[in-house]
Amino acid sequence: MDELIERYLSYLQYERNASPHTIRNYRSDLRQFQDYLADGQEGTKVNVKDIDALSVRGFLSFLFEKEKKKTSIARKLAAVRAFFKFLARERVLAESPAAAVSTPKLDRTLPRIMTEEEMNTFLDRVAEATNVGEPIMRRDRAIMELLYASGLRVSELAGLDLRHVNFSDGVLLVRGKGRKERIVPFGSKAKQALTDYLPVREKILKENRKTSQTAVFLNTHGERLTTRSVDRLLKKHVRVFGPNVKVSPHSLRHAFASHLLTEGADLRAIQEMLGHASLATTQKYTQVSIKQLMDVYDKSHPKA
Repeated sequence: MDELIERYLSYLQYERNASPHTIRNYRSDLRQFQDYLADGQEGTKVNVKDIDALSVRGFLSFLFEKEKKKTSIARKLAAVRAFFKFLARERVLAESPAAAVSTPKLDRTLPRIMTEEEMNTFLDRVAEATNVGEPIMRRDRAIMELLYASGLRVSELAGLDLRHVNFSDGVLLVRGKGRKERIVPFGSKAKQALTDYLPVREKILKENRKTSQTAVFLNTHGERLTTRSVDRLLKKHVRVFGPNVKVSPHSLRHAFASHLLTEGADLRAIQEMLGHASLATTQKYTQVSIKQLMDVYDKSHPKA
């Protein structure tokens, strides 16, 4: 099974252009499935032709017993399904033993995102602090303005190179999932924040002698900023300047889409900007928007 897993991961990398993050997750999930089948005994060989639907369901039961989140279990099942689908297509197996296994029903919860007023107040406070704070605050402000202005995934923001930013037209060339490229606009506030940050970026590069560095956002050592660092700095600034709400870079992506939709933006245009392959994925943002509209209605309408 080891060789087949590596063969599948190579297919993802070289034919599907999957990101390193995706490949890392698939490798981890498939190795865990393999360990389960081997009953935790190292060196035990697993024959994929001996695996049936009961084996896959047993793996799901094992994960539930470990109190894994339903979203995590669903992701692991998706990895197993995709692996067996690949083996069936390559005629290693006659059919996929995971095809008949149902995905666990996920709890539908609406994320609490910042309202437009909360977001504007938060970013205004960050801007005020930038004027009197350390120079690196200019970088942090540019990151937060750009996340909200463009709806980028945190991995897309971290992977952004300076040559991908068109300041004159106010657009970004973004490489998303599956290495697919798309054009995303960004507004005047984000443009100004980026412009203010560039001298700080140049100073970091000179101090660390990293003149060949192409990344837009750098740490103090002149290296590309990681997604974890972006997550940490965002949470830090929300604690200081924002409302009492759980936040992540992805929640700014939610806010971007939800606020656009509330203001009347076309759902398909939002789909294009977010880089979603399916409109169904984008439609989850309508739930957030409708909830906000209902809150306004309940508070404002005389007959509510």
